Amino acid sequence: PTVSLVGYTNAGKSTLLNSLTGAGVVVADQLFATLDPTTRRVELPGGTECLFTDTVGFIQKLPTQLVAAFRATLEEINESDVLLHVVDITHHNALEQANEVEKVLEELGANDTPMVVALNKVDKVLGEKEYGLEIDVEKINAFETSEPVQLLLDRYPDAVLISAKWGIGLKRLLERVEAVLLQDMIEVDVLIPYQAGELVNLFHERGRIEEEGYNEHGTLIRGRLPAHLVPHFEPYANGAPKL
Repeated sequence: PTVSLVGYTNAGKSTLLNSLTGAGVVVADQLFATLDPTTRRVELPGGTECLFTDTVGFIQKLPTQLVAAFRATLEEINESDVLLHVVDITHHNALEQANEVEKVLEELGANDTPMVVALNKVDKVLGEKEYGLEIDVEKINAFETSEPVQLLLDRYPDAVLISAKWGIGLKRLLERVEAVLLQDMIEVDVLIPYQAGELVNLFHERGRIEEEGYNEHGTLIRGRLPAHLVPHFEPYANGAPKL
């Protein structure tokens, strides 16, 4: 399965990917620091291996000459199984920025892709010197936050509060991503002919295989696939996909 990190510029997407993988993705406080998408493999708490892709930061009123380059870097978003929307909760226009991101996602045709929202930089709200790495999720949930943060929580009641910098809330975030992934996956039982081997590769890359075998006709696979990929496999179904 694949997860694309999306969000306004400087929301902390690259820092989050660094924290999740230790991959050393470039982190810069500037526009378009991440123009070429960077993909890393992350193991979710339940054992599912997932590809996380960092994308270019969104921005309002993009200069015309940069629109094409910006859009091109976001093409892979439409192939994602889950969008991980990273929001900087310390920004005074955080809700407006989140709305702008969702507007662009809709223009890209990705607004139907399942989304997990991560409200980042909670360490700045709580005071990183006082809490550092000691704070736990319960304290975060109980903390009396500012009005802008409350507006974000009202808008995104299922959002996960995190600090990508300190690693706060990341386990809970990955659990949420995994839950959304599994919720959107459909069980299939297929017999893929050998001449359609690219579909076997696709199943391995994007699905969860529970059983795999071979006969004279092709590859037998039983497992789960993201809902949007199921139509590619329906011609080879041993039975109708089960919800």
